Amino acid sequence: MAEPLPIGSDRELFVDPYLIERLDKATIRMHHPEDKGKVLDFDLPWEGAFSAYVTVIEEDGFFRAYYRGVPTAGKDGNSAEVTCYAESSDGIHWEKPDLGIYEISGSKNNNVILANAAPLTHNFSPFLDSNPSAKPNEKFKALGGTSKSGLVAFTSADGKNWKRLQEEPVFTQGVFDSQNVSFWSESENQYVCYFRSWTGKGYNGFRSVSRTTSKDFIHWTDPEPMGFGNTPYEHLYTQQTSPYFRAPHIYLAIGARFMPNRKVVSDAEAEKLGVDPKYYNDCSDVILMSTRGGDQYERQFMESFIRPGIGLENWVSRSNYPALNVVQTGETEMSIYVNQDYAQASAHLRRYSLRLDGFASLSAGYEGGEMLTKPFVFEGENLELNYSTSAAGEIRIELLDGDGNKLPGYSMEEGQLVIGNEISRKVLWNGSSDVSDLSGKPIRMRVYLKDADLYSFRFY
Repeated sequence: MAEPLPIGSDRELFVDPYLIERLDKATIRMHHPEDKGKVLDFDLPWEGAFSAYVTVIEEDGFFRAYYRGVPTAGKDGNSAEVTCYAESSDGIHWEKPDLGIYEISGSKNNNVILANAAPLTHNFSPFLDSNPSAKPNEKFKALGGTSKSGLVAFTSADGKNWKRLQEEPVFTQGVFDSQNVSFWSESENQYVCYFRSWTGKGYNGFRSVSRTTSKDFIHWTDPEPMGFGNTPYEHLYTQQTSPYFRAPHIYLAIGARFMPNRKVVSDAEAEKLGVDPKYYNDCSDVILMSTRGGDQYERQFMESFIRPGIGLENWVSRSNYPALNVVQTGETEMSIYVNQDYAQASAHLRRYSLRLDGFASLSAGYEGGEMLTKPFVFEGENLELNYSTSAAGEIRIELLDGDGNKLPGYSMEEGQLVIGNEISRKVLWNGSSDVSDLSGKPIRMRVYLKDADLYSFRFY
């Protein structure tokens, strides 16, 4: 028997093949978020057509958005760039408060939380620090900067008023010419930063990703280039790697795939749209990757996660860049935000929604299919499923020992048929959900599906 994988009480998704040993007439299917429309216009004088690099943070049902504001095209890290702030009580309806922190164009009536700090405002990217040892006045942390400055660390008690952690940069071994993201990893017990790097020498390769880690947010390890398995290199303009809030041991990378010189919009069409002349020679879309730490991404799907929308305004350079973080915006719903209409007067942030855990599913059609897991060890008393079936569909669960032999009391014949569409459903065998006698022991799970999708499961 192979060494069993320890999953504890973690929720397991199907964004990677981590637990899968065999599929028989079943597949792993990616699901595409639903467009819910515009939620935030970049329409203030200090924001504008080149606003970008959005971060969305949710805390106890309150939402904060941070993004670069700059109304005209210019060199990365130019003095016109500021960091803007918006907030929401539901993640759907957003407001831009007058914060009174910085004077812009002779007035402090604005939503700017960082100014006069170029090039750090080019890509300022904050996070809510979940490190249990974090100081209360450093509840929020951020990194910003380009290769010229290195990455400079900031802290904040309220997410609005920021100060440098130290004057000198905390990390300098990178290119940094896009959004460089960081967070506290519960599973790795350290800070992690994923940042822009390039394959090959200089700018002759592909825009790619490297990683560094830190115990104190000041001293960082030498960078490690991220691998992508056997998948081909593509230009990844942003990667937006962050822990998924319902399964923080899995980091989701919902990034922007950049297709340089793949021109869709003609010169005449660009003039009609009012696109800046430098920004319609390329196109981009949204991709989905994942990692469980270390130096490898799992790129299970090469297909687009979110395709550009209908209309040529969606096919310009540096549009369709997703915001950092997935957040819950309803009892059964989570949201992803994407900035669109880049380099146009209509530049804005758009919301897309999915069911909770609904990035991908174990799926089978009407003829039915099965999955057998690798051996694993769990902790808990119950097994919970997030699933959907058709009226004619069903799911059956069987628990086996580590060698794949049936366990009395947990066979498919003894299990209750699972039918319906629920975010949380306990699995029953012989009328009981209690699996505590198997907790801590190597087991496998066999899943039978008919016209059904399984989005996630967990023992707890």
